[in-house]
Amino acid sequence: MQESCAPVRRNRWADLIAIVAVGGLSAATIVGRHSNGAERQWLILDIAVGIVATGLILVLARRPVTGALVLAGLAALSPAATPPSTVGTLTVAQRRPLRTAVLIALAGTVGHLIQGLWRPIGNLPFFWFAVLDFAVHAALLGWGQWTQARQQVLDSLRERAQRAEAEQGRRVAEARALERTKMAREMHDVLAHRLSLLATYAGALEYRPDSSPEKLAKAAGVIRAGVHQALDELREVISVLRDTEIDELPGGRPQPTFQDLRALVEESREAGTTIAYDDRVTDPTTLPPATGRTAYRVVQEGLTNARKHAAGHPVTVSVTGEPGDGLRIELTNPGSNGTSLTPGSGTGLVGLTERVELAGGTLDHGKRPGGGFRLEASLPWPS
Repeated sequence: MQESCAPVRRNRWADLIAIVAVGGLSAATIVGRHSNGAERQWLILDIAVGIVATGLILVLARRPVTGALVLAGLAALSPAATPPSTVGTLTVAQRRPLRTAVLIALAGTVGHLIQGLWRPIGNLPFFWFAVLDFAVHAALLGWGQWTQARQQVLDSLRERAQRAEAEQGRRVAEARALERTKMAREMHDVLAHRLSLLATYAGALEYRPDSSPEKLAKAAGVIRAGVHQALDELREVISVLRDTEIDELPGGRPQPTFQDLRALVEESREAGTTIAYDDRVTDPTTLPPATGRTAYRVVQEGLTNARKHAAGHPVTVSVTGEPGDGLRIELTNPGSNGTSLTPGSGTGLVGLTERVELAGGTLDHGKRPGGGFRLEASLPWPS
């Protein structure tokens, strides 16, 4: 409440100061014109006009054109209205378009010319009075228009700065949302891979209850460790809501690279998946990091889907490419036997397609003519 009242009090103080200042100038004008007693017959008129003209200063704040026109008319009657009329002309020049300001300046000029005709200033010739009148109103017009133009420029710069700040804030928010989306996708792939491995081990325990105690203990240990890892990764998925750069996954773990492909394949082999891995990539150290990460995710998603929908069947992974020719990844496996260890959401391949396309590549997947499933990705590799 106090903050809302502050501008009102400031405006009232400004109005009061303006009235006192203009009223003082009008009073000084009246005293100057009547100090020698030559215009005593117009004293009452000057006082009345001075009071009315000073009061019209309040009107200028709300209706500057109307107030300035009335003040121009009063200026034709008495020099006491000259200070308020000058303020009116300047106010219109500061707040209204040039055409309106010129008309008000002409009205003020004409009003003072009329005043000069029937109430001349001492021995000053009318010609020089007219020249002074035109010069003063031209200066007021120019000053007011310059002030208006300057204010418009400042407002434009301020608005532009606000728009730029808002746009920057929007871009930052979009960038953060994009980073969170990327991290969520990364963690989806990681978590899905981990859970599919756990399902594979659990399925082995279910179908081989007659295994030796050592094998059962080993499988149980792997499942226990995998559960802990899955829980950690699930916490990391939740932490995606925090502001983190995509260079690292939540939790500080680095992003996988192309060199991590062999470890990924070995991990799946240890889980019981038979994998034929063919790596014929020339000079993989020159592969762009983003392309390497995308290749890793393609293989990871392919192995995850193979465990989900074709558990127990062999998988063939072929990676070929060289600088200038691009990188080609192909995963194939026989058709499903109807057993699915874990239900699929159907979004993995959709997200993978988007990821590959963002990397500038293409992704093709579907059933093979002779049976089975094929996943093939082509990624750019500049020379």
